[in-house]
Amino acid sequence: MDADSSGRPLNFLEVTGRAATHVRDLAEPRCVVHVGVAAALIAMRNEARAAGIDLDVVSGFRDFNRQLAIWNGKFNGSRPLLDAHGALINPADLYESALIDAILTWSALPGASRHHWGTEIDVIDTAALPAGAQPQLTPGDFTPGGCFARLNGWLDSNMRRFGFFRPYATFQGGVQPEAWHLSYAPVALPALEVLSLDVLREALEGAQLSGKQTVLERLPELYQRYVLAVDPA
Repeated sequence: MDADSSGRPLNFLEVTGRAATHVRDLAEPRCVVHVGVAAALIAMRNEARAAGIDLDVVSGFRDFNRQLAIWNGKFNGSRPLLDAHGALINPADLYESALIDAILTWSALPGASRHHWGTEIDVIDTAALPAGAQPQLTPGDFTPGGCFARLNGWLDSNMRRFGFFRPYATFQGGVQPEAWHLSYAPVALPALEVLSLDVLREALEGAQLSGKQTVLERLPELYQRYVLAVDPA
């Protein structure tokens, strides 16, 4: 099990995003992260800044209810649903099981999001963002010619020294690659061990989750494909 700065391991409520007793607010970069992640993140940000990169966090800790709202919104069509290539999908065109897979291409099940742990950050280079633009977090932004290509290269060369890695660096059969998504290995690796199939099932059984019956029927498969299938640190 992982531990916060006091040596206390995450409990089942924390690992599924139903408690926030393991995270803290940071003023710069402005985000909420696990208490054990803060120092490494600040150190990495400072070194990136010395290299002319304004590393900023656009998403850190996300609780269960926030992830539930994202899930239900994509399920019922009130939030955009994208395929693996970034094209819009109409949820009404899909059978329920196919709709579940489509959502999981980019968004985790509530209770299964790594963002619940406070170890995960989605990052951009604010200095490279075009004037007036909002970060979209698309793969093209991080490839050669994209606005965050320099950030991408800097992270490739430096993030591991601070304990970070990309859990979605390559396609492992579930979640699409996300170059912007960093994970703090010293806390995240043990956290994944805490998030067992039974722990996830218990979190979902009491939730107002769209498609819940089908999700629970498929949960062992979904757990293997979308939770466990990540790149190694």
